Amino acid sequence: MEVLVFKTNLRFKKQISAVTPHINNLQGITRWNVDLDDKDKILRIESADLCPRTVETTLQQAGYYCEELP
Repeated sequence: MEVLVFKTNLRFKKQISAVTPHINNLQGITRWNVDLDDKDKILRIESADLCPRTVETTLQQAGYYCEELP
């Protein structure tokens, strides 16, 4: 199990609701959340085997910024 961490531009619960179906369609995700209180609006994903580029591309296609953090 690994935890992937991303910086996003998700600012509101409505935006999280909009990307939920996109994220839920990704295979291998055990759990995910967005920290709206963090200045970088952190998206954390627990996954067994998921490529970070897939997450970035998925959110970008949904119209949001997403960048993996080291």
